[in-house]
Amino acid sequence: MDGMSKMDILLVGAGGREHAIAWKMMQSPLAGKLYWAPGNPGIPQAIPVAASTPRELADFAESHGIGLTMVGPEAMLCEGIVDLFRERGLRIVGPDRKAAQLEGSKAFAKEFMARHGLPTGKAQVFTERESALKYLDQVGAPIVVKADGLAAGKGVVVAADRETARAAVESCFEGAFGKAGSRVLLEECLEGEEASILALCDGKTIIPLASSQDHKRAYDGDRGPNTGGMGAYSPAPVVTPERMETIRQRILLPFLRGVQEDGLYFRGIIYAGIMMTQDGPKLLEFNVRFGDPETQAVLARLDSDLVEALASTADGRLSEVKLEWSPDPAVCVVMASQGYPGAYPKGLPIQGIDQAEAAGCLVFHAGTRRREDGVLVTHGGRVLGVTARAATVRQAVEKAYQGVSLIHWDGVEYRRDIAYRALNREK
Repeated sequence: MDGMSKMDILLVGAGGREHAIAWKMMQSPLAGKLYWAPGNPGIPQAIPVAASTPRELADFAESHGIGLTMVGPEAMLCEGIVDLFRERGLRIVGPDRKAAQLEGSKAFAKEFMARHGLPTGKAQVFTERESALKYLDQVGAPIVVKADGLAAGKGVVVAADRETARAAVESCFEGAFGKAGSRVLLEECLEGEEASILALCDGKTIIPLASSQDHKRAYDGDRGPNTGGMGAYSPAPVVTPERMETIRQRILLPFLRGVQEDGLYFRGIIYAGIMMTQDGPKLLEFNVRFGDPETQAVLARLDSDLVEALASTADGRLSEVKLEWSPDPAVCVVMASQGYPGAYPKGLPIQGIDQAEAAGCLVFHAGTRRREDGVLVTHGGRVLGVTARAATVRQAVEKAYQGVSLIHWDGVEYRRDIAYRALNREK
């Protein structure tokens, strides 16, 4: 914190990830006013900001003397908000437009991985339906079908059979994911257990955060459609200290070298989706921002100053940062609207958040809105992330689900088996 003074902060985004970031930022002695664009009702003291384009946000940051801007959603990074802020000499956390293509284009990311020798599954890129289907007939299933561009976490289908894979390819080329599906990747289906590794990177130094594991599927037992994430926990026991060192040596450090060799500007968060295979850890994908809902579980365990760490990342002084973590595990259970990830109702009154917080849970707002009469209502697919920290995974799970049991709205849905892999290891 040497040399840093109190600063006003601009946080961009509106979901559970941003609420968790805001909650952690507000604990910092470096945090002045927190402006949140557009924000959600989760942090009443945050000042909502109506600006919604990179240029409007840059104008706001300039006119309000913002000392640090943190961007949550990937779309804004891919639009080039970091380029614009840098042109104006404004401090911002994130990669520039070109480096953001590591998430914005799965083909760009695959080419980067291949060029720099990062371990990953084989993949082919297609721009025409017929050639994709022909390749599919040659290689068969299981196979992973990915829309090339941003699809809000839903453009990936792990197809166990050829029919499912064909339907996924057809869906992409028929416009289910808009422009994101105009190019399609057909990728080797890696087998093993997944983990999420988030890391801070300033182009010279890379520091991994605590490991975590997400639950992508909508229903218990990892069944049903892919979602943006139905829950997460940290740490992920599958990432032993030895495996973490392997990930550092084979994935994180080669990523850093690749950024340097390709001349990419990357002062932000890199998220490596990892599959623990029999042949060691392999990369599934890159994201260029904090994960959601992993962030809710990971930041619940961070004992260090998040504002200091992010400002140091933006300044290229990450080597001066040392992160401290609580040994206690944290678990986040996502409470969703009925029908998610498909169509769902909005505007349903939510009860019980105060009781869940009184029971020791952190309740992160993801898709909520406060009506003019002050009533809190649902406003998204993923509505809340109920998060708890405890001495063991089992105790954290019990505490989180106790919080969940105290919250209600009509048709609420959630998985009842979050962290089951970790619980199986605790037996």
